[in-house]
Amino acid sequence: MSGRPRTNAEMDRSFLTASIPDLLKQLKVEEKIVLLAGKDWWNTVPIPRLNIPSIKVTDGPNGARGDSFYHMTPAIALPSATSLGATFSRSLIHDAGVLLAAETKARNAVCLLAPTINIQRSPLGGRAFESFSEDPTLSGLMAAAYINGLQSQGVSATIKHFVVNDQEHERMGEDVIVSSRPLREIYLRPFQIAQKLSKPYAFMTSYNKLNGVHCSEHPWLLKELLRKEWGHEGLIMSDWYGVYSVSDSINAGLSLEMPGPANWRTQPLILHSISAHKIDPRQLDKVVSEVLTWVQSLTKLNEELVYSPPSDEKTRHEDRETDAKFLRRLAGEGIVLLKNEGGVLPLKGNKKVAVIGPNAKDSVLTGGGSAKLRSAWSSTPYAGLASNAPDSIDLSYSLGAITAKFLPILDSDYTAPDGSRGFELRHYPIDDDGKQASEPGYIEIRDSSDMLMADFVHPALGNHFFTELNAVFTAPETVECEFGLAVTGTGRLWVDGELVIDNSKDQERGSLFFGCGTTEKKGTFKVEKGKKYKLRVLHDSRSAVVAEGGESTPFSAKGLRVGAFKVFDPDQAIKDAASLAASSDVAVVVAGLNSDWESEGYDRPDLTLPLRTNELIDAVSAANPNTVVVIQAGSAVSMPWIDKVKGVVYAWYLGNETGNAIADIVYGAQNPSGRLPISLPKREIDIAAHLNSKSARTKVHYEEGIWVGYKHHNARGIEPLFPFGHGLSYTTFDYSDLKIISLPQEIQDPNEFKVTVGVKVRNTGKITGSHSVHFYVSPPEESSTGLKHPQWTLQAFEKVYDLQPGESRDVQVTLDKYAVSHWDELWDTWRVEVGEWTVRIGVDAQTMKGEAKFTIDQEIEWRGL
Repeated sequence: MSGRPRTNAEMDRSFLTASIPDLLKQLKVEEKIVLLAGKDWWNTVPIPRLNIPSIKVTDGPNGARGDSFYHMTPAIALPSATSLGATFSRSLIHDAGVLLAAETKARNAVCLLAPTINIQRSPLGGRAFESFSEDPTLSGLMAAAYINGLQSQGVSATIKHFVVNDQEHERMGEDVIVSSRPLREIYLRPFQIAQKLSKPYAFMTSYNKLNGVHCSEHPWLLKELLRKEWGHEGLIMSDWYGVYSVSDSINAGLSLEMPGPANWRTQPLILHSISAHKIDPRQLDKVVSEVLTWVQSLTKLNEELVYSPPSDEKTRHEDRETDAKFLRRLAGEGIVLLKNEGGVLPLKGNKKVAVIGPNAKDSVLTGGGSAKLRSAWSSTPYAGLASNAPDSIDLSYSLGAITAKFLPILDSDYTAPDGSRGFELRHYPIDDDGKQASEPGYIEIRDSSDMLMADFVHPALGNHFFTELNAVFTAPETVECEFGLAVTGTGRLWVDGELVIDNSKDQERGSLFFGCGTTEKKGTFKVEKGKKYKLRVLHDSRSAVVAEGGESTPFSAKGLRVGAFKVFDPDQAIKDAASLAASSDVAVVVAGLNSDWESEGYDRPDLTLPLRTNELIDAVSAANPNTVVVIQAGSAVSMPWIDKVKGVVYAWYLGNETGNAIADIVYGAQNPSGRLPISLPKREIDIAAHLNSKSARTKVHYEEGIWVGYKHHNARGIEPLFPFGHGLSYTTFDYSDLKIISLPQEIQDPNEFKVTVGVKVRNTGKITGSHSVHFYVSPPEESSTGLKHPQWTLQAFEKVYDLQPGESRDVQVTLDKYAVSHWDELWDTWRVEVGEWTVRIGVDAQTMKGEAKFTIDQEIEWRGL
């Protein structure tokens, strides 16, 4: 074995029982330094001499993608975090964490880079779909349940992004200016709750600055708050390429730079910083010990996986039936029924149903960026509606409109030259003259023409190479076909030897490949039904000079995307959809966003549904008064047609079981119980962050303070399109006997403050249903501090399952010190207002039922957890 380092499998297992202080004494300075950054994109650095193994991490939060953006292992796709938040069910989210742990281990990893719990300060944030809510209490409680499920199986959570990473615009350098009260009460609160209730093994810092200092090198944030005040004993890692210094990040307490190999924490730079006394060797030992402790604890919990990992990542086929059943329920519980005028839903009886819309036959499973993965299976909305339809339902379909940002990727009409499924890729090295080599270095068959090659390496290829795509297209009809090509570097596309697209000049920067790619260039070619055509694409991955613009990205990625669709008359498509709707009993329009529009790397410009979606819905609803709109989106969209349709189903991004879950709600197999975890504003100007939603001269001022989401709407009398907490059911519920069950006596310790509140919830309808009960707390009307507080805030919730018609159940929750505390900027502590407090049940964040009062008559202040 001389000449190469030992693998994990070749090491003995003495590390499992090793003393970390003893290991520190044995490590050479050079070995300590290499431990402070990753080995590569997904693995930590091993030290074979001391039998210290490498461990693997993988991206989340709605699934475990595995170690490649390019050769993705088929994986389970959970619903987006907003959908999980809409369930208001901690037990269900705990079980989702358990499932994610199994998926993480199937990718040979022991750490999932999740959950994301940044606040949806604005629904236009590109990664809003990755976060649970606009409300800090809901976000924190859901995160804790998720983490406890994940870590119960020995898999590390990595809670992120710490902190105020609430937009994508200039995310690497934006400076978030926020005062201490909103920072504490809104943006840090979810992390604080999660730390108290679940103790995540790792935190991930955000890219941005907080009040002038990058979060990855922020001493107050990492050392004073997270370590000392909150008692975090686990790892603190950077976001990928989110380190901007050597000594500053180490001295601030950042344990691990990711990914590797190190950009900043190199031997020369750190040794130089030590000799210059910019890094104290004791601080170096501290961060090294944090890495070692984290690696050791995960190795103990996953001994066989770390030391004897399978040769390849695997897809979990053995539990697919069980997984699918759970995912279908999980997705269904997150769906929110926003409107159901005249009981148009559920669809029952003999009906002709027109299913219309661009999303109906498309697999819209999740948003884009780091959250994107390759789904092990999928169910489109139309497939779900068709396969689950009662015999009395007669379905028909019309496209209506194209609303995707890019042309659809190549479908089953395209095959490899040998006739097999997919298409052929030939990767050629670049010769000494800078030209394409005569022979390929690697040949493969692919089944997706959307290819992010960020981590694609092959020994026969260099850092850059040529990729040739070859496919045979069998035309399903005689039509003019439009092709699209977006690349990093340059690319050209030919059909039967005719150059159709030249994307090698006059390029413009686009949003694909984390902002490293061009916009999509298009060209057309006429085809005849049944005839076969040779499609060829040649991509040179070497970077071309493209126009300035687009969002910044922390790394350089290679990528190639080929799309195709028939040229069609958009006006006629809308007319055809309206005609079909007119001849049907009910029209179901499936529309919304997708990973083109909601993604890491860029924000949405406005709330509008893409392109001609609103025009399509207007035309269909005019043709058929019984129109139902199913929206797929990760956050809020505007609905100018809301008064013209009978029903609206908010379906988020639902993962593998998308179509089946939607069908369960539409046909009534599952009674909807989801409630909005965010407010849906009518207009952009109704968003609290509207005037300060982008970086301006490097700064973003959170001038709205604590007035985020429903707190903003309530305080300013702004009527939302649909309020936070809104969600209809096919039955009805009522509340009674709201009361304070127990109160603390004289409080010696703030942790002793516990108020038990109870209410009776009754199913007053005719259908069995589940329902989450939301408890809001109001402070005393007269503030002893002079501070303004929200009229009421969500402070607890509990979900009641399978309540039978006429059945009542008692629900109890406990309000602790978090429910009654505000951050006092004068005292620099958490403080409780003295006086009479009120608990109410929220039908939604604007409509309250009942009152129960309790009095706090002594001063309470506290810090920490």
